[in-house]
Amino acid sequence: MSAHFVLRNARICTMDPEDGYRPRADLAIAVAGSQISWIGAAQDLPPAFADGETIDLAGRLVTPGLIDCHTHCVYAGTRATEFEQRLHGASYEEISRRGGGIRSTVGATRAATEEDLLAQTLRRIDRLIASGVTCIEVKSGYGLDRDTELKMLRCARAIEAHRPVRIRTSFLGAHTPPRDMSADAYIDAICIPTLQAAAGEGLVDAVDGYCEAIAFSPTQIARVFDAAVDLGLPVRLHAEQLSNQGGAALAARYGALCADHLEFLDADGAEAMAQAGTVAVLLPGAFYALRESQKPPIHLLRAAGIRIALASDCNPGTSPMTDIGLAMNMAATLFGLTPEETLRGVTENATRALGLSDCGRLAPGWRADIAVWDCADPAELTYSIGGAPLAMRFFGGRKC
Repeated sequence: MSAHFVLRNARICTMDPEDGYRPRADLAIAVAGSQISWIGAAQDLPPAFADGETIDLAGRLVTPGLIDCHTHCVYAGTRATEFEQRLHGASYEEISRRGGGIRSTVGATRAATEEDLLAQTLRRIDRLIASGVTCIEVKSGYGLDRDTELKMLRCARAIEAHRPVRIRTSFLGAHTPPRDMSADAYIDAICIPTLQAAAGEGLVDAVDGYCEAIAFSPTQIARVFDAAVDLGLPVRLHAEQLSNQGGAALAARYGALCADHLEFLDADGAEAMAQAGTVAVLLPGAFYALRESQKPPIHLLRAAGIRIALASDCNPGTSPMTDIGLAMNMAATLFGLTPEETLRGVTENATRALGLSDCGRLAPGWRADIAVWDCADPAELTYSIGGAPLAMRFFGGRKC
C-alpha cells in the first residue's frame, strides 16, 4: 500500500510520553489517508512507502498539530469598554455585579443571527489555525436561554464544514445566572432542560460549569453534572479561578476530564484531581488580562503528578486571545512552566483534557494532524511572543 506522502529531512518531536520532546533528525513520517501509517528511522522506510510523494522539510521542526482545549470563541460583540474599566481599577467581580461581564456578551449573542455569529466566529478560528492549531474546544454559555444556547452549539458544529479543524463542543449553560432568575430556578427551568435538548440533537461532547461565588455553587453545579451523567456525557469545570469554592474536588468526584484556571487550588483539591486523573488546564490569558496576583500552584500540580494542559481561553471579556503560542509564552513567563511542559500542554495533555486518544502525538495509527515550523528548536515555540513561525500545517493528512 503506497503512502500518500512521506515527510523527510526534519527535526521531529513525536511528543510520546518518554522522550518525545527531544527532536530527532533521523526520522521520517509516512501518511496514508487521514492517518500516520509509519514513523521511524528514515533509512528504514519500508519499500511499500517508497513510491509516495516525498516532502523535504529542509531541517524544519515538526510537532503534532496543536490543540486549544478551552475556548469561548462563539460569541458576538466586544467588551473593550470593560477592559478600560479594569484599567481604571474596577475588578472582574465589580463589573459583573454591575451587569457587565458575561451578561454583556449574552445580550449581543442573543441578538446575532446564526449566520452572523458563525461569520464572527470564523474570523477567530482562522487566527487560531494560523498559530498551528488543528483541534479546538468550543463552549456555549453566552445564551442562558434555550434558543441561544442551541444556536451557539449549532454554530460550533458548523465550523468543521467551513474550516479544516476539529471541533469538540462543551455545553456551558451553567456559566452565570440570568439577571432575572435565581441560580436554582435557572438550573431547573432552563439549564438542565436545554442540556437535554442539546444532547438529543447531538450537539454536545462534554458538559462544563463555572463554580465561583459570582456564578454557581458546588451544590448547584453537582445538579448539572448529575444530568450530564444521566446523558452519558463527560464533565469539565471552571474551578478555583477567583476563590476556592471546592470546585476541583467536585470535578474530581465526577471523574472530570479537566478542571480549568485553578489559581486558588489547594493541596486537597490537587490530591483529589490526581486520584481522579483530572487534567489541570491553565489559562494564562485570563490571569494576564485580569492582572491577577494569585498564580496557579504549579508546585502542587507537579508534586501530585497532575497533567498540565494550556489553552487560549479565547473569550471577549477576560482573554481576547487567538494565538495558542502566546498562551505558551505566558505560561512560561508568568507561571514558570518549562518549554517542554508548555508544548505537552498543547499536545498530548490537551488531548486528554478533551477525552481524545487519536491526536496530540505523532505515532502510527494516530491522526495526521501535523505542524511544521520555521525553526529547529522546540523551545522557540514558547520563546516567541506571538506570531508562530508556522511553515505548513496538515489536517487529517491534507496540507492546508
